[in-house]
Amino acid sequence: MTYAILAVTALVFLLQLIPGLGITDRFLYAGLYSYPFAFEPWRMLTTALVHSQSFILHVGLNMYSLWLFGQALEPMLGRARFLALYVISAFAGSLGVLFLSAPNQAVVGASGAIFGLMGAFLVIQRKLGGNMNGLLVLVGINLVIGFIPGINVAWQAHVGGLIGGAIVGLIYYQTRRLRHKRLQGILIAAFSVLLIALSLVHFVL
Repeated sequence: MTYAILAVTALVFLLQLIPGLGITDRFLYAGLYSYPFAFEPWRMLTTALVHSQSFILHVGLNMYSLWLFGQALEPMLGRARFLALYVISAFAGSLGVLFLSAPNQAVVGASGAIFGLMGAFLVIQRKLGGNMNGLLVLVGINLVIGFIPGINVAWQAHVGGLIGGAIVGLIYYQTRRLRHKRLQGILIAAFSVLLIALSLVHFVL
């Protein structure tokens, strides 16, 4: 699943480079797309597929981080759980943008999803008593990139993804026993429903 996400993201990035397709504008997310007058909720996920075209390191570092944490988490969690973690984290990252930034602040990048992987790994490793020094360095690098001028990523997405991924990681760890498999599915579904409900707050109001 890690390689599939890498391949799809790389393909989308190549499509972004083709003039006239407008892939970036079609996939990016801003808070206003969660308001009734411009409601396009799918952008909360598609934004994780597009990256800054003016800063190649943006997509490069994100994909390297995805590969790194994918190698650690996917064998541990399995394909389905890993994919759920990635998607939920991406959505949580967009929620961070929705609630913590201006409605017209457009963002792109898989940073929210990547920070979600970091958050989950951080929680699981801490519970298992593992070393987290390398993880903390990567978190710091990604946070710094969020403040580089000209790159349409936001610390708000990082925070949202980190929190969302940490919660999913905690659920996975606490329900890791085979007898808790059903409970795990219920909790992940309930958390997903909660995130969706939060994304609709501005629409309902």
